[in-house]
Amino acid sequence: MQLNNRSRMNLEKIFYVVISTILVIVIVLISYLFTPFGIENNSNRKLATIYYVDHISTAHQKVIDIFNKKYEGQIKVETINLSFEKFSTNERKELLARYLRSKSSRIDIFSVDQIWVPRFARWGVPIQNYLDSNAVSSLIPNALQTCYFKDTLLAVPLYIDIAVMFYRDDLLKKLPDYNSIVNELSKSITWENFIKLRQRINSQNPFYTFQADDYEGLLCTFTELMAGQNKLIADKEGNIFINTPEGKKSLQLLVDLIYKYKVSPEEVTYLKENESFKFFAEHNGYFLRSWSSMFDDEVEYLTDEMRKNLEIAPVPHFENTKPVSVYGGWNLMISKFSGKIPEVIKFVKFLMSEESQKIMFEEGGYLPTNLNVYNDSDFTSKHKEIIFFKNLFKTGVHRPFMEGYTNVSDVLSYYLNSSMKGEIKVEEALRQAEKKILEKSIMVK
Repeated sequence: MQLNNRSRMNLEKIFYVVISTILVIVIVLISYLFTPFGIENNSNRKLATIYYVDHISTAHQKVIDIFNKKYEGQIKVETINLSFEKFSTNERKELLARYLRSKSSRIDIFSVDQIWVPRFARWGVPIQNYLDSNAVSSLIPNALQTCYFKDTLLAVPLYIDIAVMFYRDDLLKKLPDYNSIVNELSKSITWENFIKLRQRINSQNPFYTFQADDYEGLLCTFTELMAGQNKLIADKEGNIFINTPEGKKSLQLLVDLIYKYKVSPEEVTYLKENESFKFFAEHNGYFLRSWSSMFDDEVEYLTDEMRKNLEIAPVPHFENTKPVSVYGGWNLMISKFSGKIPEVIKFVKFLMSEESQKIMFEEGGYLPTNLNVYNDSDFTSKHKEIIFFKNLFKTGVHRPFMEGYTNVSDVLSYYLNSSMKGEIKVEEALRQAEKKILEKSIMVK
């Protein structure tokens, strides 16, 4: 039997409807299978794993564990640990840059030294579109300002650091004028009186240990010495102020601390943070320059007895100048190659919360960036040291925020360190450093 034209057309329509339906079903299934969330089953999305690169301390891990429990079955944070014990700040910078250049999606969120934001801007996601104004306004201004580049919010501050000086209270108690010394230390002792104190103490123990290797940590000390004299290393426009009277006075002090006054041992020229802790602990040092966040439970070189006797004070300053402490701290950036932005934003907001910030402080000594923590009288009465740091913020100064800062740091730290090793005179070191920076020479280390 032959079909008439109408019947044939109806069969063709049915055939196309069936084929189209099958295709739609296949497309929907494929789209569900290959989206970041996968197939939903009983209203639960497929687990999205985000990768977080940072120094993962016990405090970091505790916060991450709480987040993973809260979003169990939906989001899981996996960590890539670039610990301070194994990697210097410079090494972390180069490892991150190398990985991001590959455009890999295996990094979703990463931490940067606050001064690196301009360097990593090309790989970061502008964050202001994902955060409401209340979340941004809850961050302390001296930390938040480090998160902008060209008026775009590219990071959020995880914690803020500020330079401090630790001292062995048990050793100082042996001095007859202990109370007056501690009182002077609490207000920031002058370098001149600090040197006199060293001359009074007849001990082979290292008096003042600080980080003077060829790396960013040395720039922090130099920045303080310059800023105390109302002079910056450089400004946003790229003007350099290194080979100046203030620069010479600053570097000359660092050299004299070692060779003229014997305040610091020559070994400091080979010390970064972790090595300096070890040296200080093993040689029973009196004073140690450090950061507010660096004495968590993972600094294995410090015995419980040493921890019990460590007190904290502002870093010294030149006579007739203002006390200054350089800011540090680490910011969070989101990789523009990440395919899990919504999940990462949830994690970022959790890290910015009062709950997380309080845990980070209590577990690891990381100074909060959430203003509400500082305004919580119950919390601050329990942790009175927060008030000390809040007051110390008044003397805080940032390193220069400029696009080429990392190269300035590489060049300048090399010449500062060379001068402190006695390899080049102070004036020549500063002249050469300024020349190389202005020529935009690349320092390969």
